[in-house]
Amino acid sequence: MQGGAVRSGDDLFLYVEDMFRQGVAHREAVAVAIAHEALVRNDIQAALAVDHELHAMKLGQESRVASQQMGRQVVKIAVEQPTAHVVLRDFNAAMEAERTPGHFPVALALTLADAGWNKAETIAAFCYQTAVGFVSAGLKLLPIGQREGQHLLERWMPMLDECAVRAAESSTMSAWSPIQDIYAMRHSRLESRLFRS
Repeated sequence: MQGGAVRSGDDLFLYVEDMFRQGVAHREAVAVAIAHEALVRNDIQAALAVDHELHAMKLGQESRVASQQMGRQVVKIAVEQPTAHVVLRDFNAAMEAERTPGHFPVALALTLADAGWNKAETIAAFCYQTAVGFVSAGLKLLPIGQREGQHLLERWMPMLDECAVRAAESSTMSAWSPIQDIYAMRHSRLESRLFRS
C-alpha cells in the first residue's frame, strides 16, 4: 500500500486474488493438505517435512517469524487437550526442542484434523482465515469500510473454493509470488508500520 500497488478495495481484490492463485493455493494451502493427511496417517515425519519445506519457501524473515509465532500458539493450546493426537503432541515436542519451525498452516491443519475436520474443510478454513486477514489489514490501511470488506470476502469465495480444491489434490508445494515476497522483505524498512509482518 505504501508502494502504491494497492490504493482501493478493487486493488486489494486483485492483489489478494493474485496472491492466492500464484502463492497461497500452491504453497500454504498445500502444506495444510499434507499436514492434515500426516495426522490422519499417524505420520509425524511427513508433518515435520512439510513444516521444514514451507519454512524454506517463505523468503521474508518477518513472514516466517509471524507464521511460526501463530503456529506455536495454536499447537500449545491444542496439546492442552487430554485427548490430543500423538502426532500433534510429537509436533509440539519437536517445536519445543527447536527441531521444527512450527508454521501456522501446518499447526492449524494438525489441530483441525485432530478435532475431526476433514481435509477439504480444513483447507477451506485456512484459505478463508487468510482472506479475512487481508480484509482486516485493508480496513486499517485503505479508505474502505466493513461493508466493502464483506463484499470483498464474498467476491473471493469462488476463488477460495477453487484454490482449496486445487490444494487438496496436490502433494507438492510450489509458488511464484515475487512481488509479495519483495514487499514482505521491504516491510521492516518502512518508515511507519501498523503490523509486525
